Order: sequence, then structure tokens, then C-alpha cells
Amino acid sequence: MNTYRRGWTLRRRVLALLAVVGLLLIGLAVAEAAVAAKNRAYTDTLLTRTGPLRVQGQELLNVLLDQETGVRGYAVSGNRADLAPYEQGVRQERDVSATIADLGRDYPAIMDALRTAQQQAADWRRTVAEPVIATTGSSGTAAGQALITAQARQQFDQIRASVGDLQTAILAEREKGARDIERTGNMLVMLLIVAAVVVVIAGTLMLLSLERMVIRPLTGLAQQVREVAAGDYQHHIAGSGPPEFRRLADDVDVMRQKIAKDLAEVRAARENIEWVNNQLQKQAEELTRSNRDLEQFAYVASHDLQEPLRKVASFCQLLQRRYAGQLDERADQYIAFAVDGAQRMQRLINDLLAFSRIGRLTTGFVDVDLNRVMADVASQTEPGRQYADAELTWSELPVIRGEEPLLTNLLVNLVSNSVKFRRPDVPPRVRVSARLVDAEWEITCQDNGIGIEPEFADKIFVIFQRLHAKDAYPGTGIGLAIVKKIVEYHGGRVWVDTDQAEGTAIRFTLPARPEDVEAAKATADADATADATAPTDGDGTTTTGTDDPATTGPDDPATSDRPVGEPPVPVGEVAGDGPTVGRQPAGGRHEDPPGGPPGQGTTGGTKERVG
Repeated sequence: MNTYRRGWTLRRRVLALLAVVGLLLIGLAVAEAAVAAKNRAYTDTLLTRTGPLRVQGQELLNVLLDQETGVRGYAVSGNRADLAPYEQGVRQERDVSATIADLGRDYPAIMDALRTAQQQAADWRRTVAEPVIATTGSSGTAAGQALITAQARQQFDQIRASVGDLQTAILAEREKGARDIERTGNMLVMLLIVAAVVVVIAGTLMLLSLERMVIRPLTGLAQQVREVAAGDYQHHIAGSGPPEFRRLADDVDVMRQKIAKDLAEVRAARENIEWVNNQLQKQAEELTRSNRDLEQFAYVASHDLQEPLRKVASFCQLLQRRYAGQLDERADQYIAFAVDGAQRMQRLINDLLAFSRIGRLTTGFVDVDLNRVMADVASQTEPGRQYADAELTWSELPVIRGEEPLLTNLLVNLVSNSVKFRRPDVPPRVRVSARLVDAEWEITCQDNGIGIEPEFADKIFVIFQRLHAKDAYPGTGIGLAIVKKIVEYHGGRVWVDTDQAEGTAIRFTLPARPEDVEAAKATADADATADATAPTDGDGTTTTGTDDPATTGPDDPATSDRPVGEPPVPVGEVAGDGPTVGRQPAGGRHEDPPGGPPGQGTTGGTKERVG
């Protein structure tokens, strides 16, 4: 508890526990190493000293017995050769005694027993063996045997007892070494058991500590987080355990507070959105009702209003034809005003009907060939172009997805505007071209008319917006509004190119078909490859058969890719036909006829000339 109050971190607690366990294990390891060294020393002593000592003790007894046997044999036979075991035994006794002294120098009892046996053996040789040998050699066997008395035999038995004492001392040391080995072995086993117990206790303490310091705090924190995740965002998250977990709990609670704040804002925003949605739904319902009213108005305008207008216009025209010149000049002027107003009202109603029907009465999108559409446009605008001596040309146009009637109306309005807003005493020239920009076709209707000031470029597409008086340029002011609505209905945009030095260029975009985009990419890749492998002149300039496309565009008359000498077919010059739009075969190319207006031409499409 004191450690917890001091704020020991989890790392510090774990390191402290590991340090204690490590010190205990290191101490046990050092003790085990010392005990193992002793055990090895005891084992070496048993194998290299006490074991050989016992063998040497038995060997000492044997050589002493050889000495006694040799003396007895010589005393009985008097043969000097029978003393060989005695003499050899004496030499072996010295060697064996030296070996025993070397091996048993660390064992006082063994050394005492050895010295006693050596002293007794020396006394026996001095008092018994040497006199028997000397007497037998000088006085005969009987005299020598007479010296071997019971006292002499008793004296040799004492030597045997001393050697036995030496063997007993050696055996005692051997048993002591065995006990030491057993004791150190038991101690090693005990130390291993203690180490295992330390490891088990340390593991248990570690588990208990983890349970108390890690698992319980984390479990409690997880339970509180689950409560928050279940929706109780106001539940305060309190931490327990080590400082790291308490800090983690504080951080999680800060995150909870931020989430709760964000959720409150989201709820408020959602309520606001729901309110807005309700308002939008009401507005949508209102718009639906308004659309129904507009449809009803369109129906009334197309039926109920047209009939009175036709009557007014018809009777005004009858008055004009029947009483023209019979009334005064002011009456004729009034009748002309009435006829003009009725006609303009009819045109205005028709244009409003057309504007309201765009996107509402749909026939569905299909593939539309704009070249065919342009032929129809040329046919529809032919009277106005004949009156103005206008010339209409267009380049090869694409196939797009759309509604053909609407696209026809779009181009008719653009061409009609170009012809209408012409400069005095300058024959109008209208050119329609197209180019692929990314995934859209950019279509341009360019003319040489009066042009549009940049500040009015956006106003001309607003319904009923007029930049000129109706006496100068007649019209209802709805045509370009219809153009914009048709373009936007097809997913494009329309604008006026204000960078034109002469006339007006109205551009609009229409989505290109995927296959056209892929084909254009393939063509561009092929052209890039051809440019990379094209031969060069001596000065390093690439030699090609066409002009550089970077300096000329599809709208530039200089880029006409029609073969020279193959003029386009103008209206009225098709063999065997009346005034029609001449259209060349697919893939054909034409050039401007000699003496044509400068700057005019087509690039492989259809050209329409009027006048």
C-alpha cells in the first residue's frame, strides 16, 4: 500500500520484482556452483586418493607377508634363493610406503598408522628377521628355526594389526569422502529445489501482481469503456492501479468528453438538418404543386391562349389587308402595331413552352450523330441564311449520347443567332467545329458578327435578357437561355469565348462516349510513337507530312486536312437535286474552293453555302 501511495509505476514494480527474483536466483546459482565444486573435489579425492590408498594398504600387507614367508623358508631350507621374497618385499615395502605417504599426506590418522606399521616392520626385521638370517647362514637351519619363537610370531602379528589399523584409517577416510559426496549431492538437489521454489513463488507473485496491477484495472477500464460505447456518453471513466493506467483512464475520459461534445453538436446539427429537410420537403411539395400549375399553364398557353391570339392576329391582318389605305395613316400604324404584338406574343408563348419542356418531356438518350443533326440544322435555317447571304460550314462532328430533337434545337438557336447578329454589309460566316478535351467534346459555334462585350458574356444566357432593342435585332430573348438549359440537361456547360478578335465564339461541352475517349488515347499514343521514330533533317528537325498541330488547331482554316483540289458540295450544286445540303461521304476531305472567303474552310466534314 505504501508503494502504491508513493505512486510506483508498473514498470518500476515489475523491475523491482524481477530484481529480487534475479538476485535470489543468482545467489542460488553461486551456491550451487560452490557446492558442485566441492562435490567434484570430494569425488576426485575418493577416486584418486582414498581408493588407491586402500589398494596400497593391502599391497603393504602383502609385501610384509612376503618378507615373513621368505625368512621362514630360508630358516627351513637354508637355501639363499629362498630369501628372494624377503628382499623383494623390503624393496616393495619402501615403494608402497612412499606411495601411501604421498597419497595420505592430508590424512593425519593414515600417516600415524603408516608410521606405526613402518616402525614395527623395521623392529621386526631388526629383532627377528636379520638375526634368523644371520644365524641360519652361520649355524644352520636348526639354529635359525630356534629363533623363530612365539614371541617373534606375536611381534609379526602386531605388524599385521598395525597394517589393519592403517586399512581401517584408509577405509574411514574413504567413507568420509563418500559421505561428503553424498552430502554435497543432497545439497545440490536441495539448492535446485529451492531455485525451483523461488521460480514458482516468483511466477505466482508475478501472476498475482499482474492480476492486481494489470488485469483488474484494465478489466475495470474496459467495462467502463463498453458502457460508454453502449451509449452512456456521460459516464465518467475513473482509473485504478499503476499511474500509467490512471493516466490512460484520464486520456480515455478526455476522449469521451470530446466525443460527447461532438455528438451533442452532431445531434444539434441532425436536428437542424431534419428541420431543413422538413422545410425542403415542404418546398419540394410546393414545387410539385407549382410544377403542376406550370404544366397546367403550359397546357392553357398551348391551347387556350393560342386560339385567341390567332384570332386577334388573323382579324388584325384582315383589317390590314381590307382597309389598308382606306383609313388614315395613323389607323394603318395602329393595325400594324396590333399585328406585330400578336405575332410576337405567339412567338414568346411558343418559346416559353419550348423552354419549360426541356428535360420534362424526354424521349431518352440515344447515340446522336451531330453531322446528321447539322444537316437538319442547315435545312431549318436555310431561309434566314438565304436572306442574309450567310455561309454555314462545319467540321467532322462526333457521335454523342443525347436527345436528337433537343440537340437540333440547340444548334438551330446558335446558328440563327450567328446569322441574326451580323455586321452590316458583311456576309455572315458561321462555322461549327468540335475537339475532344479529356472526356468531353468541346463544340464551338463561331461567326464573324458583331461580337459580345466581355461584361455581357454571362448575361446573354439569362432568360429575357436583351442587349439590343427589338427594333434593331428582333427576338424574344429566350434562345440562348434554351441553349444553356439543353446543354446543362445533357451534362455540359456553355460559355462565350471572350478572347476572339472578331465575331463571337460560343463554346459548350458534351460528355464523350467511353469508346471515343479510348480511341483518342490510342491515337495519341500511336502519334507519340511515330514522332519518336520519325526521321529528322540534317539540322535535327523532324520531317512530317503535315503542319505542326501545336501551332494550328481544328478551328484554324489553315489546318484543313482535305486533299487540295476537292471542293465541298454547296447547296444547289448537287447533280440532279434542288437546293440541299451537300454532305461528303464518311472520311472524305474537302478544301475551300478557289476564290472563297479568306479564313474559311472545313476539315473533313460538310459545308453549306447559301446565296
